Amino acid sequence: MATLSVAAILAENARRRPRKEALVEGGLRLTFADVWQRALARAGALVELGVRPGDRVALMAPNTAEFPQAYYAIAAAGGVVVPVHLLLSAEEVEHVLTDSGATLLLCHPAQAGTGTAAARAAGLRVIQLGTEFAELAAGAEPLTSYVTREADDPAVVFYTSGTTGVPKGAVLSHFNLVMNATVNAFDANDIRPDDIALGALPLFHAFGQTVSMNSVWRAGATLVLLPRFDAARAIELMTEENVNTFHGVPTMFVALAAAAAGAGRLPGLRVCVSGGASLPVAVLERFETAFGAKIYEGYGLSETSPAASVNQPVFGARPGTIGHPLWGVDVEIARAEVEGRIELLPPDELGEVVIRGHNVFAGYLGRPEATAEALVDGWFRTGDLGTKDDEGFLRIVDRKKDVIIRGGYNVYPREVEEVLARHPAIAQVAVIGLPDDLHGEEVCAVVVPAPGAAPDPAGLTEWSKEHLGRHKYPRRVEYTDALPLGPSMKVLKRELRVRYAAG
Repeated sequence: MATLSVAAILAENARRRPRKEALVEGGLRLTFADVWQRALARAGALVELGVRPGDRVALMAPNTAEFPQAYYAIAAAGGVVVPVHLLLSAEEVEHVLTDSGATLLLCHPAQAGTGTAAARAAGLRVIQLGTEFAELAAGAEPLTSYVTREADDPAVVFYTSGTTGVPKGAVLSHFNLVMNATVNAFDANDIRPDDIALGALPLFHAFGQTVSMNSVWRAGATLVLLPRFDAARAIELMTEENVNTFHGVPTMFVALAAAAAGAGRLPGLRVCVSGGASLPVAVLERFETAFGAKIYEGYGLSETSPAASVNQPVFGARPGTIGHPLWGVDVEIARAEVEGRIELLPPDELGEVVIRGHNVFAGYLGRPEATAEALVDGWFRTGDLGTKDDEGFLRIVDRKKDVIIRGGYNVYPREVEEVLARHPAIAQVAVIGLPDDLHGEEVCAVVVPAPGAAPDPAGLTEWSKEHLGRHKYPRRVEYTDALPLGPSMKVLKRELRVRYAAG
């Protein structure tokens, strides 16, 4: 029986570099020894509250020091962390609590209204992070070490943002998460112990949790938390704290590039990683010019712990691609229309992205049919369309269900968005297909104009015609102040389709 716990990531740092600064949030500065002692004290409180190995404990908190302390406390007590997204309604949180079978909710005071209502409806106890949890920890017997878990035991249940119907819980093991943190730290991103990373990505989400928190600490580096992302504040904080590592989603890179002009000093960034949604090459270029730093774009899903493929220094970075698979992971392209088996395609052919390796989850909690659909012949079917060239560089073309079929021709929104993102009057754009009597579907661009710009819809369509094939350019252009974003900062295209289908 091989034993392993995510808690070892923090425990080993407390042993190897106890006095090294681990966590900075506002005026709070904690060493690895401090964070681990606090986690063990809180784990003791959880055990006294009745948490047993394998019990699921929900955690609802922003990027404050409370999050990592509670996360590692749950792991140390042998529990399973169920991170709760902060933008959910009380009803949606109740679904996560009941579906996961959580026995307890640890909730930050800022989320108390929603969290308490959901927990009451689900019939479980709430402990407030901060004073209440700290007092319970002070009165409890701290654990001497973390509880033994097997490598394949569940560690975290991530609720996938549910772009298809009701959110499902993806069960990730200690092995999944420790391996993903390890290969991210040492094989993909070249993280060094003296690095200082900004934790601006939500820690309740797989990307922030693995890449910002677990990978940074796996390498023994320092994490500086930013509870609410604001580009000007992020630049200021990164400069103050000598941050050299930034992980973000495309919307963050857009905002940082725009804010750079008004900032006095800029941080000296060495490693920037983008994920969560596709990064338009125009945005990458704007950011790299402003900050003089390279962006390594990657790709992953909650079901793959999450990192699966990323641009890596060892292979060279290529804008517009998601680089190469992580160490020990295979990412291939399979025939998308074939169900029930995996048929791999040769280089440069378009198909469904499929993944196998140490990062692939155990399955969806209590949903054997959904699990059987997703895990086929030892591969995880992502539902994303992509290509792989003869040098092994992967590209994501689009979600299988976002493809627009106009007059029998396939139009990939991502390709149209890449072109439109280069227009000087456009800050952000999402391309969707809308029902059309003549062509089946029509291409529609939903545009957030650049500050001070007022682009004319007909002018944009004309400009698009010069850069895109006849079946691809948007016949319809709509304006909006902001695009609707889902839990993982992806644009919710189904909401846009509902909003504009009527008009």
